[in-house]
Amino acid sequence: MRKWLWIMAAAVMLAACLPALAEEQAVPEFLMEGYDDSSHDWESNLFLKRMQEETGIVFEYREVTDADRWRERKKEILEGTDLPDVLFKAQLNAGDIRDMAAAGVLIDLKPYLETCAPDLWALLTERPEVLSAITLPDGTVPALPAVSDLPNNDLMWINSKWLGVLGLEAPTTAEELTEVLRAFKTGDPNRNGRADEVPLSFIGMWELRFLAHAFGINDNDYYLHARDGVVSSGLTTGAYRSFLEWLHQLWKEELIDHQGFLTVDSLRQITDGNAAIPYGMFFSNTPLTVVPNQALSQYSVLPALTCGGEKVYRDLLGVVARGTFALTRACKDPERLLSWVNRLYTPEGSLLLQVGREGEEYLVNEDGSWDWVADIETVAGSVIPNSTLADGGTAPGIIDADFQLRYIDESTRRLVTEMLRGREGAEMPFPLVYLSREDEQRVAELQAGIAPYVEQQLSAFVTGDLELTDDTWEAFQQGIRDRGLPEMTAIWQKYISE
Repeated sequence: MRKWLWIMAAAVMLAACLPALAEEQAVPEFLMEGYDDSSHDWESNLFLKRMQEETGIVFEYREVTDADRWRERKKEILEGTDLPDVLFKAQLNAGDIRDMAAAGVLIDLKPYLETCAPDLWALLTERPEVLSAITLPDGTVPALPAVSDLPNNDLMWINSKWLGVLGLEAPTTAEELTEVLRAFKTGDPNRNGRADEVPLSFIGMWELRFLAHAFGINDNDYYLHARDGVVSSGLTTGAYRSFLEWLHQLWKEELIDHQGFLTVDSLRQITDGNAAIPYGMFFSNTPLTVVPNQALSQYSVLPALTCGGEKVYRDLLGVVARGTFALTRACKDPERLLSWVNRLYTPEGSLLLQVGREGEEYLVNEDGSWDWVADIETVAGSVIPNSTLADGGTAPGIIDADFQLRYIDESTRRLVTEMLRGREGAEMPFPLVYLSREDEQRVAELQAGIAPYVEQQLSAFVTGDLELTDDTWEAFQQGIRDRGLPEMTAIWQKYISE
């Protein structure tokens, strides 16, 4: 999966490398530990030094930069080994949070939030779905989130330049998309005189499944969705069969890439800015993973297609990233540390973490737009690692899309605007919940049998390696039943209220 808030690395790159703040011989009061896989050095990082200046709280830092080591360290923390006071950029998944809380390693933060973290509490009050996402079934809140209004989704990017060349409107249904892809294939829209266009590029069945929304289907990675209090799977519906028949039609007409089940981003990516662009449409959170900067303006987000008068598109991650900040039982002063992290849930604190300090890393113009103090190369090379913690793992706090929409660079503003259009019709198939350890283990066992079988069968239906008939469809239905899809559905149903 792609990293949370990739746009901060592509468009929110910072300015000049500034002299470090004067070192003071302050005695650390708390131990902060977390995971950061970028080039940040927490000991010298300007954001953390500025937070010390503003709050008076002094940390000793224990920064883990290796993913395998952090997985091991989380196991040690669960066992109560050498606990820090605070876990920051903690990368705690739902199971980590549940187990550490049950073991008494993490303290319940909810009783402190209203008085010690008033800005965060205001956000949780205004957006109860965020509070629900971070609350365990017993009502406790052991870890705090990042909340972002910048989409991080596998969006449909269509070549709007090609639409203009061919005199076409953006498609709004599966049928209209079929006609557009046919025109992309035969109309030489890149005007190089060669039949080298790839109407629709994709990577594996996982991406093709995002098109199922055009048939009213919005399943998660477990092939499930919750609607009106009922958990069910699109796999068992006639709509899914129609979806597969449509994909097979596209495959037969070579409207979708015949390398799609074999390729990865790095293989299909075009880095030559002078190369003819072959892609009419692809899936990605940003076109930068597929085409060079020079071609960004060719692509626009294709909003959700309509089915039966409704639009619904899978929201992959939603706005909440759980488990970014937690306090362990070693912490003797949770009030002060929650006051510290509350700063990141304010616009000022969020910007300090993401882009630095106004007047030093960036400038705000009279018209409200902003720009970096230094050139983009200096921004990428020094300020992101030295003055912010914007990358290298998800930090607690908020990300406001409005600030990015005021960036002085027009191409960046356009890209963010297009990404925000991708929210049209976007819904998470399933709310964020916490499974019990037993259910989590059983879900993993079932998924290990269901997922490979389903992906192989769906791919075979799309390519025609397996003809889709009444008999093969029923065999597929029996196959998913035999591998436990009904049990999988029943497990997740327990976590959905009517």
